[in-house]
Amino acid sequence: MKIVVAYQSGFGHTAAVARSVVEGAKSVPGAEVTLIDVDTLPGPGPDRALPDAWMPLNEADAIIFGCPTYMGTVSAGFKRFMDHTGALWFTQAWKDKMAAGFTNAAGLSGDKLNTLVAMSLFAAQHSMVWVSQGVFMEEGGINRMGAWLGLMTQADNAPPEQTPPPEDHETARRFGRRVAEATARWVRGRA
Repeated sequence: MKIVVAYQSGFGHTAAVARSVVEGAKSVPGAEVTLIDVDTLPGPGPDRALPDAWMPLNEADAIIFGCPTYMGTVSAGFKRFMDHTGALWFTQAWKDKMAAGFTNAAGLSGDKLNTLVAMSLFAAQHSMVWVSQGVFMEEGGINRMGAWLGLMTQADNAPPEQTPPPEDHETARRFGRRVAEATARWVRGRA
């Protein structure tokens, strides 16, 4: 089972969360997890075809999307990634892949829900199957944002080695594990 965590990170905080999501997904037996910074993906050629660097996404059983919330929505870098998938949308190349999303912002709310809605609509445009967070708020700060559509984390104005806090990283690991477990069930059911 192949899972890609495709993220964009402006200051390193979302990248740190992405690594925790990967850690959680890798904890599921049989999960092969690839981390891709979407800023490194080349855009489509004149024929709108995407280069080979996109193959891990096309071959994945699940793609977990992640980006910071800037000005109440996905970052410009992540939006560029979304827009580059036009040819994939036209052929429905990602149809029936599992999808999920996560975001980080400086504010406790920061309008992060809008970012997750944008990601889930993007996944729906590609006919993907969305996996929600599925992690209850717990004492000790697990899912302290109270998110359900996807994973939300919050970073203070400090380096990514210090923030988001450990409980957000633990929530990210649980989220990664949930998506990997759901993907394993989905893949078994298709066999």
